[in-house]
Parts: sequence; C-alpha cells; structure tokens
Amino acid sequence: MRIVSLLPSATEIICSMGLREQLVGVTHECDYPASVKGLPVVTQSFIPEGLDSAAIDEMVRSQLSEQRALYSLRQDVLETLRPDLIVSQALCDVCAVAANEVEQAACNLPGRPKVINLEPARLEEVFETIAVVGEAAAQPEAAAAAIAGLQARVSAVRERSDRIAPSDRPRVAMLEWLDPLFNAGHWTPQLVQMAGGNECLGNPFEPSTRMRWEQLTASDADVIFIAQCGFDTARSLQDVALLREQPRWQALKAVQSGRVFLADGNAYFSRSGPRLVDSLELLAHALHPQVHPLPVGLSAALQLTD
Repeated sequence: MRIVSLLPSATEIICSMGLREQLVGVTHECDYPASVKGLPVVTQSFIPEGLDSAAIDEMVRSQLSEQRALYSLRQDVLETLRPDLIVSQALCDVCAVAANEVEQAACNLPGRPKVINLEPARLEEVFETIAVVGEAAAQPEAAAAAIAGLQARVSAVRERSDRIAPSDRPRVAMLEWLDPLFNAGHWTPQLVQMAGGNECLGNPFEPSTRMRWEQLTASDADVIFIAQCGFDTARSLQDVALLREQPRWQALKAVQSGRVFLADGNAYFSRSGPRLVDSLELLAHALHPQVHPLPVGLSAALQLTD
C-alpha cells in the first residue's frame, strides 16, 4: 500500500506501526522519525518564514477569518505518488490542509485513494486513531501492538501518580503560545492530571484559547509549563524574553519559586501521535522528579531561571 501523510502526527503513527516503507509522501513539517526526511513533500505553507509570534498569530487570524487556507496541497506531486491511502485531519484549521481540499484532491486522483481524517481530542482517542490507521493500512495487528506498548507506559505513570497526595499536586499553567498568550487545550490538561498535577487554565478536550495576562496571574499556578505549538526549544526561548519583559512576570508564584519549565512543543504536546506519551513522561518528571524517573533517551524539560 502506498500511503501519504498530511500531518506530522499521522507520519509518526504510521512509522510507529513499522510502515515506514509504505509511506511515499509527507508534509513540509514532517521531521520525525529521521527516516522520513527526504520523502516527497506534498504540502506548502502560506506563512512566511522568519515572522515573530505576534505576526504569526495575526496572519493566522486573518486567514481564518477570511476562510482562506494556511496550507495547500501540491497536487502535481500528489499525482505522481499515486497513493492508495491519504491520512489527514479535521481537528484543527491551523494545523494542516483543509479537509475539503483533501477530499477534492483525492477525487481527482487516479484510483480514488481512500482518505481518513483523524480528530482526537483526548489521549484515548489518539490511541483509537492508531487503530483506525492500522485498519485502513491493513495492519491491525501492528496497530494493536503499538497501542499496547503506549498504554503500558501511560499506566505506569498513572500508577505512580496515584500515590501522590492531593496536597502535593501542584497547580499547573500550560502555555501553548506566548505572544499573545494561549493556554493548552485538547489532551494537555488530561496529561497534567495523569502526571500528578492540576491544570488551572481550563479547556480540557477543547481547542486552546487566547487569554489575558490577568487570567495567568489569577490562576495562581505553582508551575508554569511552556510548550509552544510548532516551536522547538531554541525558538521558544526567544519568546520567553518577551515574558521576562512583562512587569507582572516576576510576581508570579511559579517564577518566584523557580518552577517554570519549557519543552520542545514541536516534538511534544502539540502532535496527536505516539509522542504524547513521551510528553506525559516528560511532564511527570518535571512535576515530581522523585516520583517519576525520566525514561532513557528522553531529555528533561528545561527549567528556566531568572
């Protein structure tokens, strides 16, 4: 089967089942695992490189308000790949090619490839999407094995967290964007709970939302955890400088106690694939390092100091 992935998380799902050799096309953002680099790229972005975070946010708002796409398909490349299966998403208008464009493109391809859209909003649904991809790729056993391994790791974290007293569970503010501020929705509050914390900005299983500085201040968070959507650690650190310029930043409890953490949001938290379990383990170690050991091969979140 010839598979095209239109989402980085879908690429990771496909490869987690051992189907890398069946993957013939990916997006311009697919960068994991390393073996997918060099595959034909079937998407392009209308967001120019080099914009600061505020400019990116403004462009995204403008494009969406006018119902204009942020990404588009490279139809000519797609036609040469002759896919049997296209894996896309219909969860987030900011994350990938619009679902209707994908469906229209598939209708114009020889053989009319099958299109599946992944729409998980919670961790359990991420596992369900792995099963869906496995069925579509005629590899249900490989999908079941991948899911079982991930679920075992989640269970290990939850069992350790169950031993943490309620009074020892910190209030955690998860930030997905810094200029302007956005909280982290969908599965992220659920990961905080599993890791032994209490997410205090709301939005479980719903999209992230823009917030005011007063909301972050009022949250009284013991821990601030930053994982910017689409940004690696180095790029996120540029925006941390903007936080430090805010007169209210130094007064925050988490800042005063030195419990501000930053992770690679491009690799973790924002992709609804297998590495959400890595995200859980990384977060759990940051919140309770004496309870949750950091798995071998996983780098700890960066602890920021002022």
